[in-house]
Amino acid sequence: MGQTERGRGQEKVAMQLTVADIADIVGGVVIGDEQVQICGVTVFENATVGEITYVENARFLKGIDESRAGAMIVPDHFNGPAPCPIIQTANPRLGFAKLLAIFYPDKEHRPGISPQAACAADIVTGQEVSIGAFVTVGQGVCLGDRVCLQPGAFIGDGVTIGADTCIGPNVTIMERCRIGRRVKINAGTVIGSDGFGFVPDGDTYFKIQHTGIVQIDDDVEIGANSAIDRGTFGKTHICRGVKTDNLVHIAHNVRIGEDTLLVAQVGIAGSTTVGRHAILAGQAGVGQHLTIGDNAIVGPQAGVPKSIEPGAVVSGTYAMPHKIWLRLQRILPGLPALVKRFERLEKRLKMIEDEQDQ
Repeated sequence: MGQTERGRGQEKVAMQLTVADIADIVGGVVIGDEQVQICGVTVFENATVGEITYVENARFLKGIDESRAGAMIVPDHFNGPAPCPIIQTANPRLGFAKLLAIFYPDKEHRPGISPQAACAADIVTGQEVSIGAFVTVGQGVCLGDRVCLQPGAFIGDGVTIGADTCIGPNVTIMERCRIGRRVKINAGTVIGSDGFGFVPDGDTYFKIQHTGIVQIDDDVEIGANSAIDRGTFGKTHICRGVKTDNLVHIAHNVRIGEDTLLVAQVGIAGSTTVGRHAILAGQAGVGQHLTIGDNAIVGPQAGVPKSIEPGAVVSGTYAMPHKIWLRLQRILPGLPALVKRFERLEKRLKMIEDEQDQ
């Protein structure tokens, strides 16, 4: 690896790999010249000499002869012909993502505490911790090795953060919350805010104190400008490997199972449990005290008022079995004509009944 250079709005590492090197990285098989040098990665439409791209669907495979790419990662069933070396792999997109991480790694942060940071005297830090300008770190905070707190972050009293975790600019982590290892929390997110709990008191509302915490386990990524509320009692629990998009809201005492995906603007009400490997698509809303089963999929803008069985695929508002929702979408455009036809049949039936009564 060499010095860095600016490329496509990111910090690109200036380096060269052979096609053979790349095949080892992505776990693929080379067809063609293994010694071709690759110095960059990009999308299919932009690839040129010295760059590698990936192809995973038939539309791009049909246009492969017109590509100027230096090499391509392709599905393992594709044998060519191709105008450049190809690397066969079961998951081209995954291979491409691994290369992006090599050529465009996350920015490295220098260890040390900025003189513009405000840190309590009793914080405990591991090795190579980085604390940026205008960061506030409260009393009794424990930071693991290589933790990075980017400028403007607020870390409340008694928070623990595991090794190799990166807290983005202007992130707020409220008191006593627990963050695992290799977690990434993107800019502007709030972890451990009070849940939405009020008791009617005549014409007004009395606030319920939230005394719990948020626990985020290892290898989680939380998108920008999201909010995860602390538990009323106990904890709101984000389990290992969960990935959330931007603008996601997770209410008090929710549990999100391992390796689940929450897409932008998902909202989950209090005390709901989401299982493992579930997917909640954009703007899906889930009611309180429900269970979303393992491997379930909730479609975009779906409203979920009741629990969902493991492996179910639901869509629509209110959410219903996906196949029924698809049939309903085909029927809806024809409803006006169907209503008119029904009204005509109703009139004819009444006329027949009137004639029989005479």
